[in-house]
Amino acid sequence: MTTIISLMKQVPLPSQMRMGEDGLMDRTKAKSIINIDCSFALEAGLQLKSMLGSARLIVCSMGPPSFEQSLKKAISMGYDEAYLLSDRKLGGSDTFATGLAISTMLKHLGFGKGANEDFIIVAGRQTSDGDTAHVPSQVAQNLGIPQATFIENVEFKDEHVIARRIIEGGYQILKLPKPCTLSLTPTGIPPRRPSLLGAVKARDAKITVLSVSDINLSDEKIGLSGSPTIVAKVVNIKSERAPVIMSKGEDVSALVDNLIENIKSGKNTLEKKEKKEVKKKSIPEGYERVDFRDGASGILTWAELANGKITRPSLELLTPAKNLANSLKEGTKVRTVLIGHNVKDLANELIFHGSDEVIIIDDERLEEYRILPFSSIFAQVIKKYNPEISLFAATTAGRELAPRTAVKTQSGVTADCTGLEIGEHIDRKNKKVFAPILESRRPTYGESKLATILGFHCPQISTARAGTFEVPKRDENLKGKISTFKPKLDEEDFVTKIIKTVRGDGGLANLFEADVIISGGRGTICDDMNLIKELARELKKQGVNAEYASSRPMVDIGISEYARQVGQTGKTVRPKIYVAVGISGAIQHLAGMKESETIIAINIHPNESIFSSADFGLVGDYSDIVPELISRVKEGFTFGVKKGE
Repeated sequence: MTTIISLMKQVPLPSQMRMGEDGLMDRTKAKSIINIDCSFALEAGLQLKSMLGSARLIVCSMGPPSFEQSLKKAISMGYDEAYLLSDRKLGGSDTFATGLAISTMLKHLGFGKGANEDFIIVAGRQTSDGDTAHVPSQVAQNLGIPQATFIENVEFKDEHVIARRIIEGGYQILKLPKPCTLSLTPTGIPPRRPSLLGAVKARDAKITVLSVSDINLSDEKIGLSGSPTIVAKVVNIKSERAPVIMSKGEDVSALVDNLIENIKSGKNTLEKKEKKEVKKKSIPEGYERVDFRDGASGILTWAELANGKITRPSLELLTPAKNLANSLKEGTKVRTVLIGHNVKDLANELIFHGSDEVIIIDDERLEEYRILPFSSIFAQVIKKYNPEISLFAATTAGRELAPRTAVKTQSGVTADCTGLEIGEHIDRKNKKVFAPILESRRPTYGESKLATILGFHCPQISTARAGTFEVPKRDENLKGKISTFKPKLDEEDFVTKIIKTVRGDGGLANLFEADVIISGGRGTICDDMNLIKELARELKKQGVNAEYASSRPMVDIGISEYARQVGQTGKTVRPKIYVAVGISGAIQHLAGMKESETIIAINIHPNESIFSSADFGLVGDYSDIVPELISRVKEGFTFGVKKGE
């Protein structure tokens, strides 16, 4: 009988998180809830059971004893057994140590290569506290099984899992054998409510609690000591925008007139305060200077391809890569891995954007990205070139490839970075200074905090949030080396089959390059965002580089495609004008649009938080205001952006 294993995590409410005296986050007094993505995974497990006819359903979690309540909820939904890995020694585990602990627990329960292989693991895409999306990939690699991430629909057919996976600009249909790991997005079937009978069953259910010693996991591989990365610092993220200027008027026409006047009056700005000079930390005498790189040198990046072209996020990576190389010893090289079929002609493009060496892996089986062969290739390339840092774009592919590669190379990985610098770490307890070290900065806890993460094993791996860094200026005078690499690939690397790939422009490249973005949220559901799209089209007719986008809820309910999602789990954009229509202003969405030069918010509810992050605001009904704006655009209004600019 097939066993369906659902991995579940409780997460603290971001609003109840507090900063501790040590500068790190204290979650001890925050109320916890089941992570939203995990709840969709729970439902996916139940749906798979109905397709199979019969299956054993178990739910597993790692955390404090308080997690038992959430595990009982899974029982009330229809799960048969629940297991909790709970031990104080697990405190401080990063995603690497967490993935190892969970996979070790599953092996203890009898699942894995050479044991019971008739199982399917379902998990949430990512958690709302960390937002890394790493653990499912790390569990899969530790168990040595195939995986598929960013899944929005799953079926079981002919002893195989058929999964629809979101990719940039479209989707893929994948066919996976058992055993495998699937991570679900909240675009699937919403989780069911527990039945009365299920609630009674859960009340009397026994949760099996396991300790580290129960599963024979070494203390050296868990907690802070077993984590290759640490959180060095957490600071609050503060808005640098001036208070919003609201439109006034007795009717729709007057409101729009006033909005146009406000926009024409100039950018809404704060008086700039002089930045205080940041004093460099002084190193006490007698501290040992430690270079943990052990001979590792250079920066390695990945050139992701789509429609036969190098993706913009991959070119963006070369900006921080070159900056990091310049901060390290003279002669530090930036190398880029280019995997595909007949891709040699693309190598020069990477060199023109700053790569010192392009490593080509050419194989007709690698024309489309696949996690198993690509992660195997990266592990082999890393073994040969021994880089100190490896960078991936935080795309749907990069966010699964980086953590799986990290497990293969026993490295830590930091997700979704918005800042990458070379620094030093002063360990006052052990009187040591670790330098040079990669300081990876990433927003966390619902974009309310900015964490600095350090890794102490090479390569230090990070993924960079798409749209955060500029593409380096193209220079055809730049010279570089083009190399080829022949990896060893096994048939098992190709057990996952790609049935179909559907990829259009999807607005991906255009969103990064647009001068004006019209974005729709829940308030635009009434017409499936049609007025949003029409406003963007009319701006294009006026010669403006405009695109439409959406918030995550519009993607989750199927109105907009993922490639047009702006926010923490979508794209980061920097247009001249960002018009947020019917968007509440959740911090997850603000993460993707806050770098816009000018933000205009339109919402029917005057107290929505979006107005506190906007330059100009207008309170009004979507169905009234946007048609009026469309009319004004037809007359020549372009939100202050010059035609053809």
